Amino acid sequence: MVPDLDVIGFRLGIPYGDFWGHRGLTHSLVFAVLLASLVLLTGFRMGVPGLRPFFLWLYFFLTTASHGLLDAMTTGGLGVAFFSPFDNSRYFLPWRPIRVSPISPGRFIAGRGITILGNELLWIWVPAAVVAVFAWLLRRQFASSSRQ
Repeated sequence: MVPDLDVIGFRLGIPYGDFWGHRGLTHSLVFAVLLASLVLLTGFRMGVPGLRPFFLWLYFFLTTASHGLLDAMTTGGLGVAFFSPFDNSRYFLPWRPIRVSPISPGRFIAGRGITILGNELLWIWVPAAVVAVFAWLLRRQFASSSRQ
């Protein structure tokens, strides 16, 4: 959710399509690299038992980068500035099955919130759960084979 802190820009008068606007720099691959590095250096300086620092950094990078990727699969907005700060062009993916969610909580609740939650369940939460279970099974298999 950290990339979406850029919605503060709406209150500050920053235009949506601006460098600092929504889905701008905070949704870029450079931001994902920087955030993953910052989290690793500040929150996991001592590491995590049984996990190499690179894989922990990769996890944080992919988690952050996936936010922009998912936003590029939505049906609304101006696209995602994947290559910011080098290029502020906005992009969508050719396949956009995820319905865009209103930014305002009031508009979400009063509007089509249940429909959007069902859509996100189908396109985000179910696939994420499948990946999580697969990763857990893979890690479990790896741990049991390394003990033998």
